[in-house]
Amino acid sequence: MGLVEERRKGNVTERVMRARAASYVISPVALAAVQPDPGRAPDQLSAHWLLALAARLVREVGQLVAGAAHERKRVATFAIDVDVRFASAADRADFARELAATVTRLVARYHDENAPGGRPHRVLVAMHPGVTGKDSTEDNDNDSKEQ
Repeated sequence: MGLVEERRKGNVTERVMRARAASYVISPVALAAVQPDPGRAPDQLSAHWLLALAARLVREVGQLVAGAAHERKRVATFAIDVDVRFASAADRADFARELAATVTRLVARYHDENAPGGRPHRVLVAMHPGVTGKDSTEDNDNDSKEQ
């Protein structure tokens, strides 16, 4: 944000600001009253649970980035972003089961609760219908009934 002008109004100085960034991320903490909680809706097929996890991701990574910037360090992260088109709801459900089993095997293989100097990392894998220019609510409702 950049200061555009200051105006005196009685005993108050009004400051007019202009956004400089192309986009902003609003922390879920700013909306604490409506912030979703992954502990309150632990349904892996629930869109609300996915939103709660995404909100936690924004909050935690935001804290890491802020802390790293203060220390002039980088944050070690990794992300995968891929689109996949399923032939059917059954294929999507099979994919989700296989993905969960694969991630569970990897976590079991590499997780060491007692590793000296080890640092815990959070792994989040999410899947949701792609968003197109058209309203796809009807398709999404039908998909959820087939699971």
